Amino acid sequence: MKAKAYTADGEERSRPVELPEALFDGTVNQGVLHQVITARRANQRQGNASTRTYATVSGGGRKPWRQKGTGRARQGTIRSPLWRGGVVTFGPQPRGYDKRVPKKLNRLAIQSALNARALEGNLLVMAPLELDSPRTRTVTALLEGMGIGERRVLFLTDGLKRILYLSARNIPGVEVKPWGEASAYDLLRADVLVVEEGAWEGAADEGGATPDEAGSEEES
Repeated sequence: MKAKAYTADGEERSRPVELPEALFDGTVNQGVLHQVITARRANQRQGNASTRTYATVSGGGRKPWRQKGTGRARQGTIRSPLWRGGVVTFGPQPRGYDKRVPKKLNRLAIQSALNARALEGNLLVMAPLELDSPRTRTVTALLEGMGIGERRVLFLTDGLKRILYLSARNIPGVEVKPWGEASAYDLLRADVLVVEEGAWEGAADEGGATPDEAGSEEES
């Protein structure tokens, strides 16, 4: 598989870059992606919805009126589900939605997400970008030069690039993460992946899928 290559100034090179076969084999496992993304979204839920039960509601210890002779329906307590301010029948209670995802499944999902973006032509390779100081205008001009200024972009850098992160953090829809911290959710959430040249070398040498488990463990 090949990907378009760009210089640090945002100009497209004449030749595309050959992507490592160990990571980019063209396989997109939809089932695994669905499972991992569903687990990630479930783990983000707080699960704090709570309704009143007879154990938590106060009052209603006395029968509101006598059983017969009033012409009204029989009632035993004003905290019945039929009354305003009463308990809720079968209402939600605080619970956990956490789902554990095995590491191998996480790796396969990340590899599938990378392949999906590469097959779409939305994975771009960029020469190492070295900035002397944080400058948002530089990153904005770079994105405009690459023709992706209006899209959601994820930069995958070779190691921690603090200056690039500070330069891009004020741009809506643009994120910067080291290669080892991007999860499958991050990769699919972005419209375009801009990978710094050589960022994948460690994972390719190990024959592994991707970014190591540092970022993936967050979903577990």
